[in-house]
Amino acid sequence: MAENQTEAGQTISEVAKAEGGTTKGSQSAQMQSELAKQRNLEQTTANVGSKLDTAPGSITKEDAQAMHRAESRALGGQQPGSGSLTSRAQHEAAVNQVATPEATTAANSDPAVQSQMDRQANFQDAASTVGGKLVNEPGNVTKEEADLLHSREQRAFGITEKDGLASQAQRQVAENEGATTVHSAGGPLNPNVQSQSDRQANYEDVAAKVGSKLTNDPGNITKEDADLLHSREHRALGHTEKGGLAAQAQHQVAENQKP
Repeated sequence: MAENQTEAGQTISEVAKAEGGTTKGSQSAQMQSELAKQRNLEQTTANVGSKLDTAPGSITKEDAQAMHRAESRALGGQQPGSGSLTSRAQHEAAVNQVATPEATTAANSDPAVQSQMDRQANFQDAASTVGGKLVNEPGNVTKEEADLLHSREQRAFGITEKDGLASQAQRQVAENEGATTVHSAGGPLNPNVQSQSDRQANYEDVAAKVGSKLTNDPGNITKEDADLLHSREHRALGHTEKGGLAAQAQHQVAENQKP
């Protein structure tokens, strides 16, 4: 595998040299991006796959999220299948989380708490339906379907993947609405519709940064972080999710500000 990657690196170097250097959008840049995705997938597969085989009880939500990101990116944003390592890791993480005394107590004491396994199953159901429409009839993907998928992905994993299935669905909806505007008005795109993909990209950029801080450095989440995320989410989706990433960030800010 390392030999293949070395050969790929040499090929990229040759292409970059022929292009006069690697620039954004160039063939060599795209090849580098694909090679990085493949390397990330191989490394994550080795780490998480080893834990699945030897110590499944140690699989965490973070392991499942890392596997999901790596597989989804390597598949061009498509949702990993039911027999994938992502699916196995998500199942084990859910079982392990529910198996802890804290999780069991929380689930028993609060009927409103939906189990992690149920949230993931709900996401998989929506992903299967919307993913099928994206492939076979993208022009019929609706805003309601994209919003539902976004909500379920965030509830299942705590984040929405940049260029993941929910993001693809939201971009497709923006394209569909744009096409409808042109067809009905016979004129240029409505600027509000035309900028939907930009609003979505802006939201995903902030969500990735704040989501990482929530996971790795929650004590340093600031009010500015939370306010910006809230604003970007509302602009991109037209609403903010109850219990979503922006709400989690605002809750963390409140915790950080306590004496």
